[in-house]
Amino acid sequence: MADMTEDILAESIKLLENYDESKAEYIFTTETKIDNYEDQLGTFLVKLSGKALTESDNNQVSKLLHTIGDFERISDHAITITYVAKEMQEKNMRFSKDALAELGILTNALLEILSLTVSAFETDDNITATQIEPLEQVIDGLVLKIKNRHIERLQAGACTIDLGFMLSDLLNSYQRVSDHCSNIAACVIQMKSSQLDMHNYLNSIKTGENEHFAKEFEKYEEKYSLDFERNIKQ
Repeated sequence: MADMTEDILAESIKLLENYDESKAEYIFTTETKIDNYEDQLGTFLVKLSGKALTESDNNQVSKLLHTIGDFERISDHAITITYVAKEMQEKNMRFSKDALAELGILTNALLEILSLTVSAFETDDNITATQIEPLEQVIDGLVLKIKNRHIERLQAGACTIDLGFMLSDLLNSYQRVSDHCSNIAACVIQMKSSQLDMHNYLNSIKTGENEHFAKEFEKYEEKYSLDFERNIKQ
């Protein structure tokens, strides 16, 4: 289910540059399968949680119950992105050069956070999971900057209202996907490290007391800077 979710999100983003009806149909069909998986897994796990389980098995059931919903929500955003791509193709519309460049950087960050999330989830790797929250916050910053730059282009007449609505839909979906990745990562960390208090962990991030988070955030902020010249040199 996680692998399928990662696959269709990547495929939906590709449609923004080259829309293909057969690829879109694949995304719709796969998303329906993911919905069914969530229903079946959720029903099974709820029944299982009522049985006598070891502490380890109980933790695993809890982890899966929390994460299947997030993966299903991510697949929903793949559908949203696909609809945006279809509308752009039908109306023969394309983002400006600057908007495409900005969206490309954001897309790379989004694909990395989803890849890290799936990897951390499938391997129960809390070290990988701790890389996700810093990148999620970098993505939040990128979304805000791109929205502000779009408003500037709109005011300068370099973009249309219709394209603005489409960009807004994309940015909202991108941000929500990264939020769901953050949820999954927090679950992996909590389940893998039962001694870790997630409230204190997240609070240390917000107050700047977590050195690992600060280093990872700085790394991702540099990697996904909207300074195009610096990104080209890298």
